[in-house]
Amino acid sequence: MSDLLARHRAVMPNWLALNYEEPLEIVSGKGNRVVDSSGKSYLDFFIGILTNMIGYDVPEVREAVERQLATGVVHTSTAYLLRGQIELAEKIAKLSGIEDAKVFFTNSGTEANETALLLATYARKSDQVLAMRQSYHGRSFGAISVTSNRSWKNNSLSPLNVHFLHGTDRHLAQFRGMSDAAYIEACVDDLRHVLSTGVSNNVAALIAEPIQGVGGFTMAPDGLFAAYKEVLDEEGILFISDEVQTGWGRTGSAFFGIQNHGVTPDMMTFAKGLGNGFAVGGIVARRDLMDGPHALGVATFGGNPISMAAARATLDYVLDNDLQANAAKTGEIIISGLREAAARLPIVKEIRGKGLMFAIELVDPGTKAPAPALAVRFMEETRKLGLLVGKGGLQGSALRMAPPLTLTEDEAREGLDIMITALETVNDEAR
Repeated sequence: MSDLLARHRAVMPNWLALNYEEPLEIVSGKGNRVVDSSGKSYLDFFIGILTNMIGYDVPEVREAVERQLATGVVHTSTAYLLRGQIELAEKIAKLSGIEDAKVFFTNSGTEANETALLLATYARKSDQVLAMRQSYHGRSFGAISVTSNRSWKNNSLSPLNVHFLHGTDRHLAQFRGMSDAAYIEACVDDLRHVLSTGVSNNVAALIAEPIQGVGGFTMAPDGLFAAYKEVLDEEGILFISDEVQTGWGRTGSAFFGIQNHGVTPDMMTFAKGLGNGFAVGGIVARRDLMDGPHALGVATFGGNPISMAAARATLDYVLDNDLQANAAKTGEIIISGLREAAARLPIVKEIRGKGLMFAIELVDPGTKAPAPALAVRFMEETRKLGLLVGKGGLQGSALRMAPPLTLTEDEAREGLDIMITALETVNDEAR
């Protein structure tokens, strides 16, 4: 055990998971690559859990932060006017497509989701909330209550009365083999049944990830949330789209993940990639919802001048360089390449994803049962070959990857080659 690892285990909680048998320390980064403390370089396909969205050491972001630092003002709180916060809010409100939108900034996706749940339950005068099976919305008390993954829930206590819906679980026997249309119809029937049997009047909201992050990049078929929203609108139930991982063009086919369903939600939450490593989260919502609560509110560090400078520079970079189109192009290289290779690899159950947000689901080649041990083995092999990836899924058997939106075509092919080589190695070992 390294000295740093021993020190980590002495003072950090046991539940703070570390990747790899011998955890690495990242000491520098440039472009889409990082270097560890031993001097080894890696192409980074997990970017701090989807957070370093446009890579490392980006001059535009660094210079924006340095300009703000040079003013001497790192923090003032929202008790004063913040020009950078207002300018970024104006851009996000316009991009959201939500009519007459307002924006509130937080420090994280967890805080953003807590705020959205507060606004919804206040507006509807109800603690009843709908969420999706296999979901993850954060680690706080309220966010855990709408999280549907046993590995991430510490208790059943909840400030909310939550009912979980189908929509990302086509592997279950009752849905297996269904077409998209048939599955959507079955899920809508289930939603109506839940509303008839499991709740009383005035359900507050449905909160959903367009693509589930911790869930292993599982996703509802395009159109499901449009069908759900038709039912929700009949009863005035609000719709919250958790865009913490799917926002800012990552899916390639839409700027926000929910737009793949042809839906404009009542609220969207965001975080992670917007600050390209600086702590920023937030919520964009209809004016009547955002202005609704009667009590005062504040986010002491939310929307601070440094994070706002980084976020504005990051968002401008994404838009100015059309990184959504780049995500579509480079993501297609990787996803199509993985699917072609998967046809000859019995350990691969499924390749799924959109744009630069994709996953490999691994199974035991004999039993076809989820294979979390093979996922761990794949991570070790890709690390050895110079690629960093992530892991997730309900059973821990999904490799999930979300490279920087600045990924080049050459880097896409490089990462693809490494993944295929690692899959071949792990497949041969498993057989």
